Formats: sequence, C-alpha cells, structure tokens
Amino acid sequence: MLSRSSPSDPDALLNEVQAADLLCLSIRTLQAWRNQDRGPDFVRAGRAIRYRKGALVDWTSSNTCRPSVAKTSEDSERSAADLQPANSD
Repeated sequence: MLSRSSPSDPDALLNEVQAADLLCLSIRTLQAWRNQDRGPDFVRAGRAIRYRKGALVDWTSSNTCRPSVAKTSEDSERSAADLQPANSD
C-alpha cells in the first residue's frame, strides 16, 4: 500500500476534489476533460481517479499563455486610421 506523501511531494496523489481545488476548476470540468481525452494526466486505480500533484503543476505550466506584445500608441493610431472610411471626393 502507498504511504501518505507530504503535500509538497510532486508524486503525492490527489483525489478529484483536491485536484479541482488546486486548479481552481470544478470537478465536473475535470470529469468532462477525462471523457474528452483532455486536461491533465490522471491515474485510474479501479474506479478511483487520482492526479499526481507534479502532473497538475506540469500541465498548468504547459498551458500557460503569454500575453501578446502590447501595442504602442502609434500602432493604435494607425489601426484607428485604417478603420476610417476612405474619402470619396
């Protein structure tokens, strides 16, 4: 039988409630993702579903998006000018 791991152990197994709490998601989201072959890797032990804490951290890191480069005010002015209707004099 597996011994209980410390909370900081990346191999610690978390149940659905703990995993959902760690990811700030609902349990139903995790369940839906499992059925769609999406989301973080999980361990199935009979009917029990567990998530390795390290896998959740890795999944979060690999799904982190960087914001696009902020536009300068000059770029914004050009974009606004592009939206102006052309003069049909």
